[in-house]
Amino acid sequence: MIKEIIVVEGRDDIQAVKNAVDAEVIATGGYGFDKEFLNRLKIISEKRGVIILTDPDFAGDKIRRDISKNLKNCKHAFLPRGKALKKGDIGVENANAKDILEALKKARPVVTEKREEFTKADLIEYGLVGMEDSRRRREFLGKVLGIGYANSKQFLNRLNNYGVKREEFLAGIERMGREDG
Repeated sequence: MIKEIIVVEGRDDIQAVKNAVDAEVIATGGYGFDKEFLNRLKIISEKRGVIILTDPDFAGDKIRRDISKNLKNCKHAFLPRGKALKKGDIGVENANAKDILEALKKARPVVTEKREEFTKADLIEYGLVGMEDSRRRREFLGKVLGIGYANSKQFLNRLNNYGVKREEFLAGIERMGREDG
């Protein structure tokens, strides 16, 4: 049982998450959530905590940002795009129970103090930017670290803002080398 409330986008997402884990799940209904919904989430986040699990697409990222800027105490769970894709449709509802559970286990809080553990130089050094396969490398590492796929600028923000440790990062890079080789 997960003690936090899991926030997803729609009813089908609720069902997919409930098939994966015993937890209370609520839906935003897409972009259509109002102040009342956010106020309810604030109360929940103070009492039980919130995990945001939105679709790995532009709309899901926007919903995640809108909610998290209004909540102080929430965690973020990310599904890799490939695990949430079915017949061209991207969404939490398309993921299997094992992948949803894995994403929830890797949920991370946003680090509130400014961190610059990682820089653009790290992205360049490890081929996460500026190379033909940089996108694939960020996708792989994002999956391993539980921070999801993002463009290079957002990926760097996630490395720093979600408290990824240098050892975790290097272990992920090493794993990528083993699985590529």
